[in-house]
Amino acid sequence: MTTPILITDLCGIKMSNPTVLPSGFLGTSKSLLERVAESGVGAATIKSVSFEAREGHKNPTVIPFEGGMLNAVGYSNPGAEETAREFSDLNEVPIPVIASIIGTEPDDFVRVVDKLSGNKFSAIELPLSCPHTPGFGLLAGQGTPVSTGKIVSAVRKASKLPIFVKLSPNISEIGNLAKVAENAGADAITAVNTLGPGMIINIEARKPVLSYKVGGVSGQALRPVAMRCVYDIYGSVKIPIIGTGGISTGRHAIEMIMAGATAIGVGTGIYERGIDVFRQICLEMEEWMSENSYNSIQEMIGIAHE
Repeated sequence: MTTPILITDLCGIKMSNPTVLPSGFLGTSKSLLERVAESGVGAATIKSVSFEAREGHKNPTVIPFEGGMLNAVGYSNPGAEETAREFSDLNEVPIPVIASIIGTEPDDFVRVVDKLSGNKFSAIELPLSCPHTPGFGLLAGQGTPVSTGKIVSAVRKASKLPIFVKLSPNISEIGNLAKVAENAGADAITAVNTLGPGMIINIEARKPVLSYKVGGVSGQALRPVAMRCVYDIYGSVKIPIIGTGGISTGRHAIEMIMAGATAIGVGTGIYERGIDVFRQICLEMEEWMSENSYNSIQEMIGIAHE
């Protein structure tokens, strides 16, 4: 949906509103992206892709609990070549589309970038954090500035597209790591990936519920942590932030923007309110902004710091 007061500019990418579909939610095909676009989202991220195809972890991979969800999907994807074919004509998708790229070494990321270079993606997201898939983003996910800098620098040399670096909430000094990413060439920070790993045990079966035993924590349990991370990052960098984690209402979105986010990743909301959640969040934001005399998203970014 397009509403003048919600129009957002993210690294030169024009969005009708600040909502973004995060990687891992419905971004597996062009037809699904078209469906999400119809639901009112501002931009969408495809499911994370590696150079070689990955089967991922066995089911069950996602389970709900009282405070949110636990997932250990394991980056299942068809590989870069098949992904390039699937998203070969993004002109048919009426919103900006972001490519999420994973690897274990800088060269792995570059190979995926090269394979997708013929596709008309609007930006590249690098998830340098994963609490449930060894090797993928592990070093950066542990908060290693050296590995973060190397990966971002390598991708920066390989592509002219805006680069979004997705960080882990497990990092104690997340603002410092965001600054490393910025200095290495990142154009924006996505904050945050899932928290954890965590575990839930089936006491009747006497074993963990997830097949991988542990998984990343998302949903409402993640939202206060994500909010704090966005707040910390805003004070450390000059580049925009995509605030992600537990957002399901317009009030949640505005709260994240006041913490410092320019755009808002909405995944939890899909689970809680359905695919039309993007339109609902935008209507709720517009209503609140009108009642409180805000004329643009830009007026609210980071005002909680004042």
